[in-house]
Amino acid sequence: MSDQGATPTPSPAPPAPTGPPPKVTNRGRTAVPISSSNSDSTDIPEFEPFVLPGPRGFPPMTEYLDIWDVDMMRRPEELNKKQHHTELFNSDYLIVRRGQEFQVKITFNRPYNPATDKFAVEFVIGSSPQFSKGTYIPVFTAKERPSPWEGRVTDTADNTVTMGITPVADCIVGKYQMFVAVVTPVGIRRTRRDNSRDLYILFNPWVSADAVFLDDEKERQECVMTEMGIIYHGAYDDVAERDWNYGQFNYGVLDACLYIMDRSDMPIINRGDPIRVTRKASAMLNSRDDEGVLVGNWSGDYTYGVAPTSWTGSTDILLSYANSKMPVCYAQCWVYAAVFNTFLRCLGIPSRVVTNFYSAHDNDGNLKTDIILDENGRVDRGRTRDSIWNYHCWNECYMSRPDLPTGFGGWQIVDATPQETSDGMYRCGPASVKAIKHGQICFPFDAAFVFAEVNSDVVFYSRNKDGTMEPVKVNRTHIGRMVVTKTPGDVTRRDITDQYKFPEGSTEERTILEKAEEYGCQREKSNPPVADVDLVLPTLEISRGDDFELSLEFINRSTQHRTVEAYISGSVAYYTGVTSYEFLFRNPTVKIGPNQSVKESMMVEFKNYVKHLVEQANLHFIATGKVKETGQIVTTMKVITLHNPKLTVTVSDGGKVNEEMTATVEFTNPFTFSLEGVYIRMEGPGIMLPKSKYYSLIPGSSSLTWTEFFTPQRAGRSRVIASLDCSAVRQVYGQASVTIEP
Repeated sequence: MSDQGATPTPSPAPPAPTGPPPKVTNRGRTAVPISSSNSDSTDIPEFEPFVLPGPRGFPPMTEYLDIWDVDMMRRPEELNKKQHHTELFNSDYLIVRRGQEFQVKITFNRPYNPATDKFAVEFVIGSSPQFSKGTYIPVFTAKERPSPWEGRVTDTADNTVTMGITPVADCIVGKYQMFVAVVTPVGIRRTRRDNSRDLYILFNPWVSADAVFLDDEKERQECVMTEMGIIYHGAYDDVAERDWNYGQFNYGVLDACLYIMDRSDMPIINRGDPIRVTRKASAMLNSRDDEGVLVGNWSGDYTYGVAPTSWTGSTDILLSYANSKMPVCYAQCWVYAAVFNTFLRCLGIPSRVVTNFYSAHDNDGNLKTDIILDENGRVDRGRTRDSIWNYHCWNECYMSRPDLPTGFGGWQIVDATPQETSDGMYRCGPASVKAIKHGQICFPFDAAFVFAEVNSDVVFYSRNKDGTMEPVKVNRTHIGRMVVTKTPGDVTRRDITDQYKFPEGSTEERTILEKAEEYGCQREKSNPPVADVDLVLPTLEISRGDDFELSLEFINRSTQHRTVEAYISGSVAYYTGVTSYEFLFRNPTVKIGPNQSVKESMMVEFKNYVKHLVEQANLHFIATGKVKETGQIVTTMKVITLHNPKLTVTVSDGGKVNEEMTATVEFTNPFTFSLEGVYIRMEGPGIMLPKSKYYSLIPGSSSLTWTEFFTPQRAGRSRVIASLDCSAVRQVYGQASVTIEP
């Protein structure tokens, strides 16, 4: 019987796999795994034979050089740490900087004879050390055997040799293992693995050959060695400040910073390049796409973590991440910038926190912040999607940029706050500050995005009934109004706006904007006629709980009568410019005589907005209107940050190293209502580790006092900083300066 047309019998399906999926490895792609963990190590044999053993094994080695002891000279009072500016690190290990000599003492079983004895000091980093990759470095004393790192005998005494070792200025930054190896006729004999001989090598801004060299001692002291920071916030015309303990020398912080790079799977061999390190770290400081350090939260609900406004320093955050291996909750821009600053300073990269007031978040690259008005001049909140941050914090770090043309090294912007993706990840930078100033937005990395943050135009569009829109006013000076950072060696602020942009309206500025346009920057070209009526909102300093009067001034600069149909809106807003709740709306019709001014006043009562305040207590007022006689649009905007009550911090007198002291925090609830779920935090660089206390209830008009004991670990000037935080009132701070005697 023919089987033509018969349905073939299907083959039996392969059995379903059971058990765990196969482990993905480098097998078949690379001969050895790519090392991406500084905490991994490899077994280094204590004896490597040159020849096979004879019938009786290897001959006795008693006549050859033997290693009895290795002294890493790691105590703070010894020269290594002092010369390398690492004596402040609270660590049991030797910490040095690359490109600069450090010394170790090696004690042998007999006096060292350079004519006949040969030994090497070996440095190993990562799990698969290779000489060609710079992860295995033997350092010899003999000139006939050159080594990547310079080595020399600086002193001999009895059986002890002091050896000076100079790591190259571009070596890998991280934690190394060290071995001493002696050459014998039959093989190499080396010290066994000993954790106490591990050492850390950091970037070195004191050495000109290092990519992070900063030739200004005052800046170096501030941007590498200073632990106490000031971060600026608030409003452009009412700048506030918060103290921050970077704590880069605290116990465990350096290991936490190296863990961050391990967690990113960054290859060990890339960790000597500050460009790669900072770019990778800007992604790892936020958790958006890589389980990084901090979870961002702008919602006001911090039930499952710590409110961003509650933190007083970086130590708790970094140690929590390193210990739990989980992202820490929660952060906003200044927390990202502050913790990133700790990371950079800890590794030896000069860095500072910078605040940009009226910072544009340009998510479409058109360098415009669009505000939509209806045909009568009122803000159409349903269609206005762009926002202007009252302020935004990022970091600047100092390094050369061999990947850019000459002249674009120096300060570089890096930003860990997750705003937009860059090459598929939430990160930003490093972008050259000089490139931003000169409109070279084509240069890597993310120069166009940062350029928009400081140079965008605010464009008001009038939307007609048919849906078409036309620009009716362009404000080219609102964005990037002021860029500030802490003054080196002082507690004052430093205006660095001129490092980012030329003066508004100058010839240089127009040239730079034309240059940016050549690289694809799309600016608003229209120039709507300027209205002959100005609106002016006053600068006010208001405390939380106060009622106040708001006066809007209409100034007629023409010789004719003018009538303005105005819209005055007051809203509670997040510091990101996002509106939360509109508590005030007025639409007066104002008549103004020729060359005269008229004030329209209104009372703003605390009770009307108190229940809707969000954490940074910002009130955003915007006034718009249409001039009846000319059809022109007039606008003005103002942010008022309500001032919070203060904490009083006092420290006991007569502070000395290792002698117990007290710090006391006092607070009086100035409101009629109770504060619930209150956390108070306190810490101080070099004198007090972070401490916290919880109060379930602080009744209205009542006071509290909290006293803590602490023992200063080092002499000098410092501060105790404290914060109080609860859902009803945030950003309550206090600090006390203290001088500790030796």
